[in-house]
Amino acid sequence: MTNTETRKDMSKKILYAMTAVLMLISVYMVFSGYSPIPVSTKEATGDPNNFKIFYFHVPIAITAYVAFAIVFASGVMYLRSKQQKWDIIALSAAEVGVIFAFLTLVSGSIWARSAWGDYWVVWDVRLNTSLVLFLIYLSYLMVRQAVEEPEKRARLSAVFGIVGFIGVPLSFMSIRLWNKATIHPVAELNYTTMSPLILTFFVNFAAYLLLVISLIVFKIENEQVKEKVNELKRQKNL
Repeated sequence: MTNTETRKDMSKKILYAMTAVLMLISVYMVFSGYSPIPVSTKEATGDPNNFKIFYFHVPIAITAYVAFAIVFASGVMYLRSKQQKWDIIALSAAEVGVIFAFLTLVSGSIWARSAWGDYWVVWDVRLNTSLVLFLIYLSYLMVRQAVEEPEKRARLSAVFGIVGFIGVPLSFMSIRLWNKATIHPVAELNYTTMSPLILTFFVNFAAYLLLVISLIVFKIENEQVKEKVNELKRQKNL
């Protein structure tokens, strides 16, 4: 193992360790009683303790956006350079992003059941744009499976990932653009800088951001190994 490989391996171990530690801290902060429930939400009912879902739901949603932003950037870089590493990064980020987008829908539905009495409000713009975003990148993965030729698959996927990214700002801005078409609660917070609520939120966000990065790095490694195996098979005409 070269010095460069050794440093990379050590960096990954540090990343994984930091992720594990921060995830444990974030869970402790939410459930230990440290994080408050000071929020009065419009149109909200149910057990106030269910607000704790906020500490998971929102960071998961934002980190899904981050993963899809990586797909977008990697797609641009692939079209410019035609380097396969960018296609691998895009694929890895898309797979992780789809998982987190699905978790966003699940956690959001659980919160909705408590707040509004239904798991899904069919006309709510935030719910629907989040679902569309999930389906866009699920379709991205399905398109990749449908195309066998590597270069064509990478090129088509890059274009899909770039165009599909429009779903991210639409989802994020939906309750501001169409504020009459949503019953998403608007938090009325009265807090000071680095209050327990804010600190807990940012620790959770940092934890899930590191988790997304760790999963993408892990997936990239797997894809690189898989590609080396496929290349050997192609060389041997297997």
